[in-house]
Order: sequence, then C-alpha cells, then structure tokens
Amino acid sequence: MRHQSPTSWAAICICLAAIVHFGLGFSIEFSVDEAHYALYAEHLAWSYFDHPPLVGWIQWPLVALTSTEGLIRIIPELLWIISCLLVYQVTLEIHHFIQGRNSGYLTSALPSANTCGLMAVLAIIAAPMPHVLAIGLLPDTLLAPLSLGLMYMALRWLIQDHFTIADWLLTGALLGLAGLSKYTAIFTAFALLLVFISARRKPWIGRLGLWLAILLALSFITPVLYWNWVNDWISFKYQIAHGSGGTWLWRRLAAFLGIQIIAFGPLLIVGSYLFLKDCMHATKLSLLSLLGFFFIPFVVFASLSGGGGLPHWTTPAWFCLAPFAGIGLAKAWSVQHRKIIRALFIFQIALCLIGFGFVLSGGISSTVVKANPIADLYGWKIAGKKAANLVEANKAEGIAVQNWTLGSRAAWYAKPTPVFVLDERKDQFDLWFGELPKGANILLINWSGMAFPPPVGNQSAFERCEPLEALEIERFGQVLSKFDFSLCSNWQGPPASK
Repeated sequence: MRHQSPTSWAAICICLAAIVHFGLGFSIEFSVDEAHYALYAEHLAWSYFDHPPLVGWIQWPLVALTSTEGLIRIIPELLWIISCLLVYQVTLEIHHFIQGRNSGYLTSALPSANTCGLMAVLAIIAAPMPHVLAIGLLPDTLLAPLSLGLMYMALRWLIQDHFTIADWLLTGALLGLAGLSKYTAIFTAFALLLVFISARRKPWIGRLGLWLAILLALSFITPVLYWNWVNDWISFKYQIAHGSGGTWLWRRLAAFLGIQIIAFGPLLIVGSYLFLKDCMHATKLSLLSLLGFFFIPFVVFASLSGGGGLPHWTTPAWFCLAPFAGIGLAKAWSVQHRKIIRALFIFQIALCLIGFGFVLSGGISSTVVKANPIADLYGWKIAGKKAANLVEANKAEGIAVQNWTLGSRAAWYAKPTPVFVLDERKDQFDLWFGELPKGANILLINWSGMAFPPPVGNQSAFERCEPLEALEIERFGQVLSKFDFSLCSNWQGPPASK
C-alpha cells in the first residue's frame, strides 16, 4: 500500500466493488422492489401510491431503451459510486473542520485527511447492506447521496458561517430532490435544521437566500403534493399506516438492532465510538449537530421498529455516519490498534463474499432451511413469458396474483399484460390496471414461495379455477421454486372494501 496514496486506494477499492456489482447485476433477475420501481418508469406519473416519483423518473430513459436488468442497474451503481465519493469528500471536510477549530495534541495526533477518507470508504465497502442498494435501485439508493450532499452543505455552513445565494439554491435543490426520492427525507431536513440552529448566531433566519431555498425545495415537490391532492392523499395515508406498523414489541426492536449490526457491520460502530471518544473536544456542539444526519433518522426508525420495519431504511443514515467512523478508525490505526480493525474488515468482506456466493448459487433449499429468500431472484422472467403466452392462448383478460409482491415481477416480465392483485388492499396496481371486471376469466399465478389456496368458493372469488401448467425453477441441480398456472373463470366481484 505504500506505493499508492490513500486517495488512489479508495478509488481502486470503489472500482473493484463496482465491478462485482456490475457482474451480479447481469446475473440475477429483478427483486420485487426493483420490478415495482421499474414499472414506475413504464407508467410515468406525477407520483405513486407508495413513494414519490424520482425512483421511476430517473430510470425512464433506460427503461424506454431496454429491459435488460444489468443495463438498468447501471443507475444504482452510479449512485453508489457517487455516495462513496461523497463519503470520502465529507470525511476530508470534517477533518479540515476539526483541524481548523482545534490545536495542540489532538490536531497533531490526527492521521492525514486522505487516510481518514480511505478508512471511511473501506467501512462502507465492507458493509453488506449498501451492496444490495448498489445493485438494486430503491428510494434509499437515491436518498443516500442526497443526504450526504446536504451534510456537505451543512459543513460548508459551519466552516464559512454564511451561505451565498448559490449555496442556498443548491441546498434547496438537494432538499427538493430528497423529497422527490422518499418521504423520510424529512428526517434529513430536520438534521440540516439542527446544524443551523446549533450556530451561536442566527443570521440565516432573515436572509433572502433561505426563503429562496425553501421556495425551490417546495417547487420540486409540487408534483407529489398535486398528485396526492387529486388522489385523496392516499400516499400519505398509506405511509402513516405503514410507518406505524403493528403491535409494538420489544423483541422486534431487539431484532432490528441485531440486524442493523449484521447489515452494516461493526466497523462503522467501532469507528464512530472511537471518534466520539477521541475526536470531539472543542468542536463538540457542531460535530454533535452533524451527527444528527445519522441519529435523527436512525432513532426514529429504531423507535418504529417495534411495530415493524425494514433494515435498509437506515442506509442513508449509515452513509452519513461513515465519515466520522473513518476518522475514528484512522486514528486507532495510527496508534497501532490494527489487529482488531483488520480482523473486523476481513470478517465483513468475507460476509459480503459469502452473500454474493449465495445469490449466484441460488441459496440453500433444504428441510433445515425452510425459506430460501434467494429463490425469489430466479424464475420470474421465464414464468412471466409463459404467463403472457397462456393469457393469449386462453383468451384471458390478464394475469391475477394474490399478493402485490408477486404482482411486480409478473407485470414487469409479462408486460404489457395487465396484472390484477386479488386482495382487499388498495395499491398501485389498482391505479395502473383498474379493478378486475365481473365475469372475467383470468390466468392465476401461484408461486411456491408465497402460496395461496385457489380463490374460489365465496362471493368475492372465481366460480372455478382449473390447473393448466406447472413450471419448476432449477439452478445448479436444485429446485428453487415452482410456478402453477390456472385458468380461473367468472370473477364474482372485488371485495367490498375496494
């Protein structure tokens, strides 16, 4: 490593990880969320039922040109690379900020800024969860670089103690884009506000630039507000219900915290602890306010996790924590505490490689492991094509599934065949394809990974369902899953709540 600078090594490591992502992106089919957001690009709108529109808008040019998963996945890969570069740059800025506000032993004891930046990038590369978002585009993939961009602007404010009009406008644009990415961007906005409030003087309150930034941010999210107003605010109602989850349980909180440690790795936690322990000092209030970019969203999601939640929701927050962890790790490395850091890094990289191997192999299917989540990434392409052919051959009015997570892949791989979700929950498929007409004949797809009994025998079901064909999905000699196709006749009508 002596023959390359820390900056060069950071670039090399980012490129190596990107090559792995690129190879995986061409090797597996779309996940449920990827297919859902790719359908956003197929059905452009001002906004959507479950998320703001940017995750669909940004894919539209590529989706209009190709349906190849690997090519469409270039977008999340580029966003991941931008996020890593921003982690490096923000680390440098925090390092310079500490040096500018401190003197004496602390400043001389800090490693070089470039070494800290390298450590921050390595901590992200060694974290398993960011690799998932680097391959598959989710709203959080978008929110990560935008949150880091806002954190960088907050640092500029702390260093300069003022903003130019251009700074204000850039901040407003970043806030607006974050709002178009995911509703939880509001937590990032609160973190930015905390930095402004932490300043001793408040010259920003009466500045024209502040109000221009607010107006610009609001103008960016106008399409979301207009679409929700036209659609009875269904997206906000859904997000409030989705965020609150079910009955709050302590074991869910414990599971959430445990999964967070596995998904993002102990390096980020250890490095952040070392930063808080050794690197705060005279800049404590300002640095604590910057840490709000991690703690505000993380604490909110942790408090909600007792009712349910997903581990990737915190990804932008962990990206914002990485610069602090990088400085802490670099300082520990410089004073010869290298064995534990090296061991943690090797452990996390090994965990990532094992994960990549499971994905490529198709996972484990056995009596010991009852559920194989990797099976969800294989078979939908061929099943979608077969379903489209069966719809045409049997003159059916479309495809039916019994859960929306099955509908996304069916709609993507069997497009333009309409897909109807047979449940009582109103969702995006109702907006795209409408309700299944009474008396309709439909092709029903039943997947072994989420099997349902045939929807017959009551007033809100079909008169009968007759099996047509079955399709087994194999990979490297093991059966991953099975698709059953049935022709269901005479739909009796949607549930009363729809």
